Amino acid sequence: MPTVLDTIATANPPTRKPQPDAAAFMQRITSLPERLRSRIPAIYRGTAIDQRHSAIADFAKDDPSEFTFFPPTWSLEPAPSTSDRNAKYREAILPLTQRAARQALAQSDTAAEDITHVIGVSCTGFFAPGFDIHLVKELGLPPTTQRTFIGFMGCYAAFNALRVAHSFCQSQPDARVLIVCAELCTLHFQVNDALETAVVNALFADGCAAAIVSQRDTVPAGVLEYVDSRTTMDDNSMDHMTWDIGDTGFQMGLSSRVPRVIADHLPGYVDALVPNEATVDFWAIHPGGRAIVDKAQKVLGLSDAKVHDSLEVLRNYGNMSSPTILFVLKRMLERGPQTGTHGVAMAFGPGLTIEGALWKWGG
Repeated sequence: MPTVLDTIATANPPTRKPQPDAAAFMQRITSLPERLRSRIPAIYRGTAIDQRHSAIADFAKDDPSEFTFFPPTWSLEPAPSTSDRNAKYREAILPLTQRAARQALAQSDTAAEDITHVIGVSCTGFFAPGFDIHLVKELGLPPTTQRTFIGFMGCYAAFNALRVAHSFCQSQPDARVLIVCAELCTLHFQVNDALETAVVNALFADGCAAAIVSQRDTVPAGVLEYVDSRTTMDDNSMDHMTWDIGDTGFQMGLSSRVPRVIADHLPGYVDALVPNEATVDFWAIHPGGRAIVDKAQKVLGLSDAKVHDSLEVLRNYGNMSSPTILFVLKRMLERGPQTGTHGVAMAFGPGLTIEGALWKWGG
């Protein structure tokens, strides 16, 4: 019997910063080298992002004496420790994940007591008992709920969660799986003399997405059937995208070569994932950055309309890592189906790795 994606709900922290204001904030940091400060406006304009959300309220303040996360000076030194950042992660991630999960349950025909599995996804913080256990307790899920946590896999991790959920559904006919992807990337913004750090600071944001996946006898109109998945890894680009734990937070390495490497592999990846007879109606491309979407559009020969949802998510939210692709798929679910047609969703991350899935509209 088919596995279906019933619903997706999203949530973001309350602090929302227009991208020009975020650039102005960064330019005021006195410990940032002048050669980088002068480039900040152009870097931020080039992202195609209008606004982003953050769990750190300091980013919306003009007076450093009001800072509660950073030191009360425009140097932002000494930088918050990894322990400080992880404490903020725990404080902010619990209400965020619970809000998204409650919304997903409210939007679906699945009651809390019907949930059989919870899959948590995150790479921006750690604690135990984790937010997956808190979801079971706070949402009133059965104490028999089986939990799986997928950590430190980056932007493509939602597909790993979907693959695991599909396996649960195929092995247990009454499975009702709650997936919650939550990332607080802005907790780990760094101030140093590296251009790639300035680019990372300009792209990443905070957000959460919750999805309910189940097995059905038939696939009703308006939901998506999970058809297949595929993984491709480029063994020669292991150092192009990295995520390491340092003394002052998690530190990302992001090479400018990433869009080109991904683009080189996409045609073969799609050919292997999509059957010859399938009509692909929609494309959900993880908007890791404008250059990634542009490269994917070019090599796959897609129209502007086919990448519109990805660019709109980038414009309104930035790159939130693992939840981002679910934000894109949510837009497609809300717009409604074209019965019988297929869709491809994909994301990219450390490896370099392409993870994705083939979908089919029900009805």
